[in-house]
Amino acid sequence: MSHLKLMKLLYLADRESLRLYGLSMSGDCMVSMPHGPVLSMTLNLMDGDVESLPGGWESFISAKENHELALKTELQADTLDELSKADTDVLETIWQQFGNLSRWQIRDYTHQHCPEWEDPHGSSKPIGFEKLFQALGRSSDEAKRLADHIGEQHHIDELFATL
Repeated sequence: MSHLKLMKLLYLADRESLRLYGLSMSGDCMVSMPHGPVLSMTLNLMDGDVESLPGGWESFISAKENHELALKTELQADTLDELSKADTDVLETIWQQFGNLSRWQIRDYTHQHCPEWEDPHGSSKPIGFEKLFQALGRSSDEAKRLADHIGEQHHIDELFATL
């Protein structure tokens, strides 16, 4: 699959999880880039700019070749034990909705239907969770509350990572 298409599918899945549950599936940072919104660390993994932890990205996904990525082996449901039923439902929904689009069609979709994305004119620009929640139709107060909650969760995760 085109790495551009995969990135857009993953971005839309994370966005949908945030819309439905107020929680990110990936825990990744969202960024506006020239071809639309992306998940920052996921893009770095796709591009081979960083290495994942043992048993991570490189265990499942081939190195990018000719702008394409592939599974190294067929995945079974029991190998996806880090994903909840809600996560797999979101992924299935996004695939049903967008899986038939080409990489350029899905890129154009994110430009037209993800108002949190702003053209960074050749650079990149962070997409804050508060802005994303507002783009998803949440009130300013609710968007701030949800964004603060995600920030608190990230802080707790960072604390536990140092133990």
